[in-house]
Amino acid sequence: MNAPRTTAELQAADSAHFLHPFTDFQGLARKGARIIERAENIYLWDTEGHKILDAMSGLWCVNVGYGQKALVDAATKQMQQLPFYNAFFQTATVPAIELAERLAQVTPPQFQHVFFSSSGSESNDTIVRMVRRYWDVLGQPQRSIIISRHNAYHGSTMAGASLGGMIGMHAQGGLPIPGIVHIEQPYWWDHGREQGLTREAFGLQAAHWLEEKILSSGPENVAAFIGEPIQGAGGVIIPPSTYWPEVQRICRKYGVLLVSDEVICGFGRTGQWFGCETMGFEPDLMTFAKGVTSGYVPLGGVMVGERVARVLIEQGGEFNHGYTYSGHPVACAVALANIGLIQELKLVEHVREDVGPYLAQAYAQLAEHPLVGEAQTCGLMGALLLVKDKARGTAFPEALAMGMVCRGHCFREGVIMRAVGDRMIIAPPLVITRAQIDEMVALIRRCLDLTLADAVKHGWLH
Repeated sequence: MNAPRTTAELQAADSAHFLHPFTDFQGLARKGARIIERAENIYLWDTEGHKILDAMSGLWCVNVGYGQKALVDAATKQMQQLPFYNAFFQTATVPAIELAERLAQVTPPQFQHVFFSSSGSESNDTIVRMVRRYWDVLGQPQRSIIISRHNAYHGSTMAGASLGGMIGMHAQGGLPIPGIVHIEQPYWWDHGREQGLTREAFGLQAAHWLEEKILSSGPENVAAFIGEPIQGAGGVIIPPSTYWPEVQRICRKYGVLLVSDEVICGFGRTGQWFGCETMGFEPDLMTFAKGVTSGYVPLGGVMVGERVARVLIEQGGEFNHGYTYSGHPVACAVALANIGLIQELKLVEHVREDVGPYLAQAYAQLAEHPLVGEAQTCGLMGALLLVKDKARGTAFPEALAMGMVCRGHCFREGVIMRAVGDRMIIAPPLVITRAQIDEMVALIRRCLDLTLADAVKHGWLH
């Protein structure tokens, strides 16, 4: 048996061969990656033996927590019986069929059909193909424009990154691709606060930006509008309660398809099975990934509402789109076990009735911290905005990268938070308890205090 490799040896091999996503390769090589070795419940351990509270559920995905034997057993059994077969050539596998049935049961009633992929990015690529095919079949091929939002995240493939509204991604690779346009995000702190608008009034204003874009593009040219119920990677931007119902009204007024990107919000994260249910709207299509398997194996897909499905099934002929791993039997078997576990543990109710409200109370107390300008939660998603002047809500200079300063303290203190600019965000596993929320919030408060001490020491405060 070979001796276990040291952390330094693993870091050297990592730097020599592994190109990480969304990474400055030279910067990581100088620092060395943190090597995660094992996990259990909501905790991780690295190769140095440090215990870390994972307040980001891996990457928004480990909803049922780490170490769930039911999911491991489901994968093992399926690998032994049928490790792979594809869904081409008019074939299907039992897990894919049964998962399609189960998804039709747990999603909103307009969804009875699913198209499988392997990731959220692939799911959103499928959206582009599917909505344009829908309008083409209906004899309106000019309806090809898809409207999204600035600072949205819909994946990192060519189509997914184009749908997203992140400037840094568009700057690389000649994006966005043609036919995708963007409107401003419904972020009250940046766009409504200084106007003196209530959150509810701002929600209506932000929704009307969609109507303005539809009219300027020509309603006869607009295929769909896509949005995350709550913008995740953009900083946990929680829209006002008035926003989504008004967006739905506008889409229906002009016949525009409404797409809910549920890759982050789906499978209980917001206290309902899906974020669109929490936000009060009924989409025509819905993308999912991450929480469908709790990240144990890759799986994604598109829930297709009957408005679209009937056209594609009855009039569309062959849909020239798909993936080798569409409906992968092992991934589908794990998803079935995962959904069963969510139901067995009543995790959606746990988030809605217990830990979600408890987190909201804890974050209301964190809002009193001198560095925090705004604290928001929805279900088990939360954001803290770091500000230079709490009374005025003045932002820190971008060059200070205060979010990254705070994130550095989080890593050292044993809690994983994500920094999006100066918004510190969390999305812990749905199995988290009140006692673990107390532990997490205490760690967050300590990191805020350490960041405040840095700001005082260096004279960064107002």
